Amino acid sequence: MNIPEHAPFSEPQRSALNQVLPTLNAQQTTWLSGFLAGAQSASGNPAPAAIAAPTARIPLTILYGTESGNAEELAAQAKKAAAKKGFDAKIADMGDYKPANFGKEENLMVIVSTWGDGEPPDRAVTFYDFVMGDKAPKMEQARFSVLSLGDTSYEKFCQIGKDFDKRLEELGGKRFHPRTDCDLDYEPPFNKWLDGALHDLAELAKPTVATNGASAATLAPAIEYGKKNPFPSELKERVLLNGRGSKKETIHVELSLAGSGLTYEAGDALAILPSNAKEDVQAVIEAGKFNTEDAVAAPDGSEGPLNEVLTQYYDITGLTKNIVKKYNDLAKSDELTALLANGAKEKLQDYLWGRQLCDLLVDHPVSGLNAKEFVGLLRKMPPRLYSISSSMKAHPDEVHLTVAAVRYNTHGRERRGVASTFLADRVSIGDTMPIYTHHNKNFKLPADSDKPIIMVGPGTGVAPFRSFLEERAATEAKGKNWLFFGDQHFLYDFLYQLELQSYMKDGVLTKLDTAFSRDQAHKVYVQNRMIEKGKDIYAWLQDGGHFYVCGDASRMAHDVHEALISIHETHGGLSRDDAEATVKQLQKDKRYQRDVY
Repeated sequence: MNIPEHAPFSEPQRSALNQVLPTLNAQQTTWLSGFLAGAQSASGNPAPAAIAAPTARIPLTILYGTESGNAEELAAQAKKAAAKKGFDAKIADMGDYKPANFGKEENLMVIVSTWGDGEPPDRAVTFYDFVMGDKAPKMEQARFSVLSLGDTSYEKFCQIGKDFDKRLEELGGKRFHPRTDCDLDYEPPFNKWLDGALHDLAELAKPTVATNGASAATLAPAIEYGKKNPFPSELKERVLLNGRGSKKETIHVELSLAGSGLTYEAGDALAILPSNAKEDVQAVIEAGKFNTEDAVAAPDGSEGPLNEVLTQYYDITGLTKNIVKKYNDLAKSDELTALLANGAKEKLQDYLWGRQLCDLLVDHPVSGLNAKEFVGLLRKMPPRLYSISSSMKAHPDEVHLTVAAVRYNTHGRERRGVASTFLADRVSIGDTMPIYTHHNKNFKLPADSDKPIIMVGPGTGVAPFRSFLEERAATEAKGKNWLFFGDQHFLYDFLYQLELQSYMKDGVLTKLDTAFSRDQAHKVYVQNRMIEKGKDIYAWLQDGGHFYVCGDASRMAHDVHEALISIHETHGGLSRDDAEATVKQLQKDKRYQRDVY
């Protein structure tokens, strides 16, 4: 097609365009359309508005349940993609969703993560119990599809998504696209699921929907740093926080964000993409009797020597049931088969505890195992998320972390945490490492800065609360701040002691209560201090206060939760059931938030 004479181009321009345009393929034409639209927008001259989508659009509710924010982020992406395809899409957090609307849904996407030992995210518990219970409505008129997020290192992988998928079918719903279960590298399967789900739903609802005649040219993507393109951040500072004599190794790390365009808020996390220690790589190569220089494929399809690919791209320390199962397809070991059998869960857990991939290779060797075949069993190196311990208002071009270096000995081998020792040992000051910021909307300071906050953060759990205090100091927030901090020894393990004392002196930190468990005959923990100060905690919460917990999920967070219920029983005069309901309401109102791991 030639450029017409009435088009706003000179004769030489028309001639040049008429020569170039016919040579472009569809991809090049689409890219050029997006590039011109983006350039026009950046110049302050917005492109003409696209033809409005018709009013008769397919209704779609995208319901998400999230713990760390991943499901919420994917729900937002799904809504955006659905809107582009003409759907009337809306998203809803399970924590805010009204159960009365559930039975009215026509088209439903569920995006939900699994937490801990097959449990729903905190804010999704009430809705999950409703859907699984007897009061859930029939869903004969509803179509649905489920995306579940999880981690194959856990026994009940993606259990909550599986539960929703099964229950919606039991209630009479019709599955318009199969459920997809995602491991830590969830974006590729999410994109495939979303494309398929939107296509299948559009096909089913085609008779009721008019098509949009507007062009679907895609904007050329701007180059920006993020999960798909991590920023090479320079390590500026690394300080050991524990005193001499401590059994712990906690480091304060400062990384540069200058030129990255990355932003974060207090309560967000930073993703680190580590590399494996050479000792761990060598242990795997020796255990499998591989050749270091064997060419193998990286996750992106490129090839390289085995030692380099294992160092940079694959998880070679994590040993899970899923890995054992895939490996046993090659090993055909009677012992492994017995461990994988139904009813052998405890025996399998006993074997997995403290062992890594190299142990599996030694314990159950496969004669002539091919390096390429072996790499095909592995999963991509997952990023490690750390709670950010700084405020961007206090450090505009930096991000700080508080990291416990993990080192231990099991089954005759020295072990090390991949990311923690990467930060502690394998990156020098001035070196760079790939990072990106991860936004967590479920762990945020109150919108009203006059509200008081209570923070419980033992050990490295103090990290986000350092960012909270920096943020409140930088913004001159009027709200009161109370920190409960705990560790083993006052002399060795009082992390950020001088900073916290300075905040006390300046009035930023209103109260500071500590629990050093090994400094007396009987162990004292943060939950014990909470009970001691229960009357004041209750008063702060009655005054509109917000309550935060960060740290160990398996024991500390549970004990703190129980202490909070007990405080409401004792100082609120409530029954156990009413105290539990009150604490649950605090969670629903986002006045009780947890960042636990």
